[in-house]
Formats: sequence, C-alpha cells, structure tokens
Amino acid sequence: MTISKAQSRRRFLKQSAFGLAGFASLPSWLTAAVDIHGMPLLSPRQASKNFKPDVEFELVCQDVDFPILAGQKTRVQKYSAKLISGPEHTITDIPNSFLGPLIRLHKGQKVRIHLLNQLNEVTITHWHGLHVPAEVDGHPMYAFGPGQKFVYEFEVVNRACMAIYHPHPHEATARQVYHGLAGGIIVNDEEEAALELPTGEYELPIVIQDKLFDTSNQLIYSPGMHGNMFGFYGNRILVNGQPELQLDVATCAYRLRFLNGSTARIYKLAWDDGTPITVLGTDGGLLNEPENKPYVMLAPGERLDVWVDFSGRTIGSELVMRSLPFSGALPQMGMGMMMGSRYGLPMGSDYAVFTVRVVKKVGDSPKLPAMLSKIAAYKISDTANPNKPVPITISEGHMQMLLNGRPHAFNDVQPIERIPVNTIQLMEIAHDNSGHGMGGMHGGMGMGMGRGRMGMGGMGMGGMMAMAHPIHLHGQQFQIVSRSLDSSRENAYETVKHGFVNSGLKDTVLVMPGETVRIIKPFQDYKGLFMFHCHNLEHEDMGMMREFSVE
Repeated sequence: MTISKAQSRRRFLKQSAFGLAGFASLPSWLTAAVDIHGMPLLSPRQASKNFKPDVEFELVCQDVDFPILAGQKTRVQKYSAKLISGPEHTITDIPNSFLGPLIRLHKGQKVRIHLLNQLNEVTITHWHGLHVPAEVDGHPMYAFGPGQKFVYEFEVVNRACMAIYHPHPHEATARQVYHGLAGGIIVNDEEEAALELPTGEYELPIVIQDKLFDTSNQLIYSPGMHGNMFGFYGNRILVNGQPELQLDVATCAYRLRFLNGSTARIYKLAWDDGTPITVLGTDGGLLNEPENKPYVMLAPGERLDVWVDFSGRTIGSELVMRSLPFSGALPQMGMGMMMGSRYGLPMGSDYAVFTVRVVKKVGDSPKLPAMLSKIAAYKISDTANPNKPVPITISEGHMQMLLNGRPHAFNDVQPIERIPVNTIQLMEIAHDNSGHGMGGMHGGMGMGMGRGRMGMGGMGMGGMMAMAHPIHLHGQQFQIVSRSLDSSRENAYETVKHGFVNSGLKDTVLVMPGETVRIIKPFQDYKGLFMFHCHNLEHEDMGMMREFSVE
C-alpha cells in the first residue's frame, strides 16, 4: 500500500508526541509548512547553494526482479547509483548481485548524494559508520515518500574504514534491508595508502546475509511474534547476493572486507582447515597491528578487514569459510522455535558460508605489514564522566525490547541521554537483570540500572528472555574498555569469547547475555539527535532504539 508523505508524517509525529517544542528545534529547511492539525510536514532536504561537492551522485531505491536462484527471478528492493561528478571509481557494482554498488570515498572529500525514492513506501538512508551531521545521518523522522528526493551533503571526516548504507525508516528497517536495500562504503586515506595493502581485484567485499525463499524463488519475510522477539532467520546463506558463492583466487595475498548484512543472524567465522583469521581492522578502520584469531564473531552491522594469503597453496586447492557452532546467543525458547522449523539453519549451528578455489599462479604478493596504524587509546581519565558512566541498559520481555527501560519515541530524550557536544563519554552497556522489563524505568531512570547479578537463567522475564544484542551507536566510533560477565553465563561464553576483536575503533558491539561492556565514545563536531539501537533489526523495529541529544 502506498503511504503518502503527509499521512506518514502525521501518524509518526502524533504517535511520538512531537509537540511544538520538537517542531521549534528542527532545522529551518524542515519547518516550511504545517497541516490542519498544526503538525509539521517535513519537506525532504534540498541541495545547498554554498556547498561545493568533490563527489556527486544519484542513488535510487527501487523494486526490481533479479536472478538469484535458478529459474524465476526474485523481486527485491535495490539501490542503483549514477555518478554525476567525481572520480570514476567512486561507484562500482558488485558483479551478479542485487546489493547496492560499492561506494568508494576519500577522507576530506565533500560529497553530495541525491537519494531518489522509487519504492511504494517511505524510506530514508543511514550512513552507518560515517561521522556526519545529524540532519543527514538518516534519522527516521526524515523518512520521505514515493517519487521524492532527499539530498545529503557532508564532508568525509572518517579515517580509512568500511561503512554501510542502508534504510532507517522506523518499523520498516528490517523489511527493507532484508529485501535488498544495503550496500558498502569504503573510505580511503593517505595513511592506509602508504601500507600498499592488496587493492583492485585483490580487495574483495564479503557481504553475508541469510534469506528464506518460497517455491517461486520469492523472498519470504514474515517474522510474526517469534521472529520479532528472537530475529528472523533464513535457510540459505548468500554472499554478495549469491548462494553457494565460490571465489576464484590467485596464489597471493587478498584483503577481504567482511560485512554482516543479515537482519539478525550472528556468525562465528573460521577457515575449515584451522588457518588463523588475520584481522587488519574492524568497523572504524585499521588496528594498530594485525591480530590472529582462531575464529571471529560477526554480528549484524559489524565489519571486519581480513588478510588472507594463498601464496603457498596449489592450483585447484580449496578453502571453505564456515560458521562454527556456538551457544548462548538466544534463550532456550528461541532456540526451540528455530530447531525443527522451516528455517533449517539455527543460529549457532555449523554450515558453510563460501568457498575459495585457487585457480591461477602469480609471482609477486604484498607482505603483511607488522604495524598498520597509530590509534591513540582513550583513557577513562580522558572522559567527562569517569565515575558516572552513561547507561545503555537492555531490557527484554514478552513482545517488548527496550533500551534504558523505554521504547523508541521521538522527542522523548531523558536526562541521561543528553550529551554535551565536544565531550568524551564513558558508557556502560548492560542487561537489566532485575526481570522487571519496563518496571520502574519510566520514572527516575537512575544510574544504577541493570547492575543486579541474579543470574540470567534465574527469576523474572529478563532471565528467561536474555539474548545477545549487537548495539550500534550513530556518530563517531568508540573504543571498548572492558567486558565483564555474569558467572552463570561462563559456559556459553566460552564458545564465543576468543572471537571478539576488542582493539581498534567500533560503532557496533555484540553484547552477550549476562555481559557488561564499557566503552569510551566521543561526541564531537555536531549537535543534534543521534540514534543508538540494537542492530538485530527486528528488535530495532520493535522499538529497541533510543537517541542521544548532543547539545
């Protein structure tokens, strides 16, 4: 059903108790008109006359039929791009894929993007991992209707990294991402270029997703109550939009840029022959030095930069990337729902993700640098609140997924969610172990939330429903300070703990049941509303999303 911009705007603003105070705080370009009820009609942002872009392109969201499986084409939602000005390599299509093109930017570039909505519903695009002004970050309140255009303008201030672009309309993010609206952004800079890491055909995106198809090759997305509570899972693994992907490689080093594009599935990635996974970087770019892991955990929204060298392998040899068994990410009732269901691939089971086959011999190969970057680690003494961390408290209950005890509602920023601009904040992400769900949280919102150590298998709905949550914070990347665990969860945690990359810069962190993660996050340069939410997108659409007001 087509939803007009005015209808969707009125419904959203009424439900979120927007009010005159919220209206007055909007950027001037949004407050051109009101409807008969006094509600603002948010006009899509237009190009600024004084902004002079180095790169300009059009990005279109549209419904298309695409060949994924043998036989009938699949109806998907797809990003397509057309370069208006800038370097020719800015836009690169991923071969044989319904995913959006790879967008390559350089630190310091000024970028203008014309987002055209050719869907039959509202949408908005978020630049996951890029540090941009609030009004072009893809906040759900800026979602716009069919046939309209929203213009983004920003300067690339990130260091070299891999970011994501995907939709962010409230209550429709998971469905639009699942149906294909997602793509990768690679930011380059001079520090990275000096390392002479593999590039061109030797630098490959690896976008992993799970899908469920019907007998006519059409995507099934029907989460229902269980899928909303525990996440929606497919029974086919696609890599770069293709099933059973085989990568043909040469006898040299490659740089693989991993992205978990699933709405809910968590992967435990490892090579089938036990070769360590050499990690160059995470969400926010290169580490100080490479790290070898027996396996790596990759939750929705996370990225990994991986080095793999095929120099010593023979022509015709194969290497399989698998997702290995692990436990503890879902409560027992959620696992019971997945086992024996139509999904076929319970999260935490063992299955192949893709295969690499060595097909040609080459001479020279880049060498793995001993040092990659120089990230100055924040110390707790650098923060504005060393003794009073900002809480991000996870609450789980029947048909409710909450952060800081509250569901998403615009213009509902609580005192603990107001952050002074140009400060560095200590934050603590933890589960509410009290088992009260929303209990008592709407009032005081005290700093002691989620500190109970009752055991996550113990009393209350919180214990029974505890599950892993990938928590994503918009804006600048953060550093992980520490992870601590409730002792009742140690056995399950053993199956995942060696796969976390805790160094470097992150914007999404997987928080396991019973785990408390402390981070240090800067809030620099830009004022406004910046979302933080679970990147299990079914949870986000249920309301497991809040916003910081940077003031």
